[in-house]
Amino acid sequence: MSKLHNKVAVITGANSGIGLATAKLFLQEGAKVVLSGRRADALAEATKDLEGDYLSIVADVSKDDDNKRLIEETVATYGKIDILFLNAGVAPISPTTDITAHHYNYIFDINVKGPILTVTKALPHINDGGTILFTNSIVHQKGFEGLAVYSASKGALRAYSRVLTNEVKSRGIRVNSIAPGPIATAIYGKMGLPEDVVEEMGKGFAAANPMGRFGSSEEVANTALFLASDDASYINGIEIEVDGGLSQI
Repeated sequence: MSKLHNKVAVITGANSGIGLATAKLFLQEGAKVVLSGRRADALAEATKDLEGDYLSIVADVSKDDDNKRLIEETVATYGKIDILFLNAGVAPISPTTDITAHHYNYIFDINVKGPILTVTKALPHINDGGTILFTNSIVHQKGFEGLAVYSASKGALRAYSRVLTNEVKSRGIRVNSIAPGPIATAIYGKMGLPEDVVEEMGKGFAAANPMGRFGSSEEVANTALFLASDDASYINGIEIEVDGGLSQI
């Protein structure tokens, strides 16, 4: 039997990369999937060939009204939520000396405020025994130059997820985080860096990785499936690194 048969899953940042790969896998495993993204064109392109029972909703996680609407439209269509995967995130680079209020607000609004507000809106509609997942990052465990605010946002998200784990325990809702290392997704092209700089950055990450390569979105999606399914029924409150060992050495 499919691992997510008849489960309702909401995935933010689902128009590309990890979110889209996870949506495809969840659909294959029998879930009803709500995909959200802030760009209508990208979301339309991402979902044009999907198969299964799904709903796409244009929503910007940094906006409270969009988070509310995302949950309301999900519940109106499917009546419940079993899996909430807070995956949307951004990672623009700035050295500490150049950090601006805009840089800080942009990252924290999407990476921290967005997930927290979405959880708040969704909790009344998540079934007891459901699952909440966060896409975090190994950056808050390391000291990568230029990623101070991004690292801080992921550290904040990890702290929040620990408290959330405790607060929803009476309902049997499991809360877990996935911390990817270097994964071949479009996020590197959105850092505001020249292509040659991004390429050199990638080579550096690969060289430092015990596995000598970037991971794939599908490898992270497999981890999300495991954590969302009954296979992980006694796994709660953890952050699991999917990084080829980069954070461990």
